[in-house]
Amino acid sequence: MRLADLAKVIRSKNAGPFELTFDVLFDSEEAYVRVVDSGRLRADHFAAIYGIAPGDVLSVVEFAPALAIKITIRRALGSGDLGETDVYGAQQHAPLLDVEIP
Repeated sequence: MRLADLAKVIRSKNAGPFELTFDVLFDSEEAYVRVVDSGRLRADHFAAIYGIAPGDVLSVVEFAPALAIKITIRRALGSGDLGETDVYGAQQHAPLLDVEIP
């Protein structure tokens, strides 16, 4: 099953000019636990999805009371830098939509 089929919200946004944050929110504990237990959003897997070094994944926070996962990464280019294509970081979540969750 795809992450997009399990999550209620998948979004990205700036976390300051040099970081991006991704929020994955669920409306059921079952879906949340399935994704967490799969390990597909751990730092190493997330880095592979985005083609970045694992060290550029700054944090992965699984917050069960909110049925949410928050991942923060370093931006390759600062927000608004020459060559940067998404000033607000709002279009960076797309690769997560098709992540397969066993």
